[in-house]
Formats: sequence, structure tokens, C-alpha cells
Amino acid sequence: MNPRLKEKYNKEIVQSLMTKLNFKNINAVPKIEKIVLNMGLGQEGLDKKKMEICIKDMSSISGQYPVKTKFKKSISNFKSRKGSNAGLKVTLRNHRMYEFLDRLVNIALPRIKDFRGLKDSACDKFGNFTFGVKEHIIFPEINFDKVETIRGMDITIVTSSNSKENTISLLKEFNFPIVVDNEKKKKKFKKIVDIENKEEKPEKG
Repeated sequence: MNPRLKEKYNKEIVQSLMTKLNFKNINAVPKIEKIVLNMGLGQEGLDKKKMEICIKDMSSISGQYPVKTKFKKSISNFKSRKGSNAGLKVTLRNHRMYEFLDRLVNIALPRIKDFRGLKDSACDKFGNFTFGVKEHIIFPEINFDKVETIRGMDITIVTSSNSKENTISLLKEFNFPIVVDNEKKKKKFKKIVDIENKEEKPEKG
């Protein structure tokens, strides 16, 4: 049986995006290809017991066993050695991807304290949407009473879209709470104004 959101995509979202984005070919409609979860552990990656706890938590959250990521080079300030454990990573596709997406949007994100939405600036020019979660306990699979350390993770939604606008439209169809990043727009506007003022400034002498 297909996950609820996969059914919704095939039966509703595809047609909706074809109309909104003016696509003539159904194959041109953007779709979510995979979801990547990353949990950085730093020095704690060297602690076997803590690593086992994190593996258990990541497995519960994603429904899939994570792989260990390694440091690519030694960093003395962080006491990390090249090849030692840096963290955990899970790549979700197909059914598990849609099931995770459902829990993320409808259960986990609304549980974030003072949550005001995900900023649209989290989307890059390649059509991928990346954001951080500060507390992994927002996921219902984690028993708060048994958690020793609250950890954060990065979540990347990889899409077939080739533009930021199309990715945002796709994710909004899945009810992603995306909001405009006014701070970034203000900085961009200030930069433009500063450039214009510099150009208009008369030369000395």
C-alpha cells in the first residue's frame, strides 16, 4: 500500500502544479527524489555508547539504519582525526521518504517551540531545500524521558526541480510551512542601495 502523501502527489499535486506552473508535459513536474538526514556528533562520535544511542534514535526517526560519516581531515581544534566518526547519515527514498515527510510536516515541525515557519532562503539554486532542527525530540518516535542529550540534525529535501520557485511551489503542496525570509531581503535591498549610493557619490577634487 502506497503512503498517503505519495497517493496525494500522484492524484492531486501533479495536476495542481501543471496548472500553477504552466507545465504541458507531466514529466516536467518537479518531484521529491530523496530526503537526507545528517546528525553531526563531533567528539562524541568517538564514544561508542553515545554513538549507539544516536544510531538507535536516528533509526527510530527515519525507519532506516543510518551510516556513519567520517572526518575527511584532521582538525586539531576539534580534536578530530581523519577517518574517525563525525556523525550519522540517512538517505530516504520512495515509501520511507513519503512516510517521514508526513510525520515531519504534520507532527514534528508543529511541535517546535515558537515555530514561525521555514524560511524560503533555505532553498538553493539547484532546487534543494535544507534546514536545521535543533531538537530531535520533536519527532514522536523519541521518548523524551529516556533522552540523555538533545541533539540537532540537518534535513535536506532533494528535488528534481531546477529552480527555487518550483521547489517552493512543490513543497507548499505538501503543506510545508514556508515563509518569506524578510531579513535576507532587507540585506539584499540594503546592498543594492549601498551600491547605487556609491555610484552616485561625486569624486573628490
